[in-house]
Amino acid sequence: MNANKININKIKISIIFVLFLYSNRKIILIVPLFDNPLVSIVIPVHNKFLFTFHCISSILNCIDVVPYEIILANDMSIDETQFIDKYIKNINIINNDKKYNFLLNCNRASKYAKGKYIIFLNNDTKVNKEWLISLFKLIESDNNIGMVGSKLIYPNGKLQEAGGIVYNNAECANYGHGDNPNLPQYNYVKEVDYISGASIMIRKSIFQKLRGFDERFCPAYYEDTDLAFQVRKNGYKVMYQPKSVVIHYEGISNGKDLRSSIKKYQTINKLKFKDKWKTELKLQKESKNLILAKDRAYNKTKILVIESHVPTYDKDAGSRCTFMYLSLFSEIGFQVTFFGIDFKKLEPYTSMLQQKGIEILYGKVFKNNLEMWLSKNLKNFKYVYFQRADVTKQYIDLIMKYFSGKIIYFTHDLSYIRFYREYLVTKENQYLTLSQKYEKIENEIISKCDIIHVVGDYELNILKQKYENKTIRNIPLYIFDNQLTNIEKDFSKRKDIIFVGGFMHYPNVDAVLWFSKEIYPKIIEKFPDIIWYIVGGKANNKIKKLESKNIKIKGILSDNELHILYQKCRIAIAPLRIGAGVKGKIIEAAYNQIPIVTTSIGAEGLDNSTGVFIIEDNVKKLSEIICKLYKDFKKLKEMSDASIKFIEKYFSKQRAKDVIFKDIK
Repeated sequence: MNANKININKIKISIIFVLFLYSNRKIILIVPLFDNPLVSIVIPVHNKFLFTFHCISSILNCIDVVPYEIILANDMSIDETQFIDKYIKNINIINNDKKYNFLLNCNRASKYAKGKYIIFLNNDTKVNKEWLISLFKLIESDNNIGMVGSKLIYPNGKLQEAGGIVYNNAECANYGHGDNPNLPQYNYVKEVDYISGASIMIRKSIFQKLRGFDERFCPAYYEDTDLAFQVRKNGYKVMYQPKSVVIHYEGISNGKDLRSSIKKYQTINKLKFKDKWKTELKLQKESKNLILAKDRAYNKTKILVIESHVPTYDKDAGSRCTFMYLSLFSEIGFQVTFFGIDFKKLEPYTSMLQQKGIEILYGKVFKNNLEMWLSKNLKNFKYVYFQRADVTKQYIDLIMKYFSGKIIYFTHDLSYIRFYREYLVTKENQYLTLSQKYEKIENEIISKCDIIHVVGDYELNILKQKYENKTIRNIPLYIFDNQLTNIEKDFSKRKDIIFVGGFMHYPNVDAVLWFSKEIYPKIIEKFPDIIWYIVGGKANNKIKKLESKNIKIKGILSDNELHILYQKCRIAIAPLRIGAGVKGKIIEAAYNQIPIVTTSIGAEGLDNSTGVFIIEDNVKKLSEIICKLYKDFKKLKEMSDASIKFIEKYFSKQRAKDVIFKDIK
């Protein structure tokens, strides 16, 4: 079927639908009633009944509904809109006694709003299921956000706007106009110059303080741009929410001809706007610099973070670390752009970071045009933050080709040490070869970078001895801004032991197999009912075959599930014989306030002066220590309490900020 036939069929269906409606005039849509609506949705209308009907119908399909009310501002309609209450129940209809046009109609209707927030929504729109909840969550997340707006899409699927831009000559631009709305540059939360009035949410208190839209912009146009500037002048941010998607049938209300009808005021009001905001406009960017203009990042530190993939924070320690630092960079006001060298959009992780205001680059377009993007954009960045040796080795020369700012390298761990220890345990020459290879790679990387971040004192001291003139910082592997509460401290009510670690990482495989063969049987002899929970993804057959009455293989658990299991067990074990750097499993266990028994490799780089873990490498002594500790409820509580000070001292958000701000500002 061709496009013309489809359009004809749509017209026929619409005509049949209208005839059915008009001949029956019975309730078809029922809007839910809420005693205390948080959001007042104001829909200004003048005729176009069918568009209004479909608009309200789409609102009723929204998920995770926030208590709302719909206020229909009827501006002297003469079509079936006059009888809309015959079709839709529970809407508040404000009928004007004269023609007010868009701006005054909105101001008048807003006086009837009961909600904490007002949404102005054009009637020539269709909203997606997350339209309301995503706007609400964003504005509720920060008291400094005054207004938020939606992504606008044309009926043909092309992008109308991903936030508005105002240049220093008062020209306005719909960012991304006509492009693919699914491209990554249009899908992260960001601060913008303005939001088109087709779909905006504003705090009612602010709108009342401003006395509504400025009436100098009557009857319409530039009132939404002016409102954004007023919101900002009063100390609030104007934000774009890409998850709130609105199909906008632009031009239905006022047409598209700038020379006639209300549309002509687009040109007239531009001059008024330019005169009103002439001082502020001097601070806006010139139209040639779209990269800086698109998200009001003028005064923000721009940092590009490069990793192997979008961090899957619940699957491995390195990803959790990267996710935490991306979040922290955004929280402290940096403008963060990230790409993983696989360029995959891993979900839900990508969307979670985008909602934190982080731009994630993904897809074939960026993969195939990366060098072009770097050549055009790197000049706008102050820092490039590399993660891991393999990633840095692959891309550092390309970055240096176009970048003149500071390059920071976060090792996560020194690979050459890890591989050498693997060689010592396995006696396989391939690991000795890998160790020699990575020592050369890591030495080359460090020589090219300005700042080196490591985790733990052990690797810090190694690198400081080798590179006396380099800036090397010990940075927390994990970051926590609070302590867990309601932890069961009566360890007589807890039982069993736990190991956590992903099995794509060979040191974890070796640890579990070694412990199961050499140590755990001796523990079972003393405690026949004890269970060892093994948590982690990608377990191989050797690990899976350990499953028994005393060993439970749990696979990957959610953070909440893992927290519950930690609180059930008495001891966390980390019997590592191989590895390098600070171990995430130790930090995570300490945060969950569970006593830890580990090896010298497991505890490497950490200060144990607080007594949060016990260290032992000898097989016989290790089993004896676990058995003794398992029934020493007083000692278990002391170690659990010690973990609170341990996390606060070494893995707090403030500790991470203190390190970052020494070099990144």
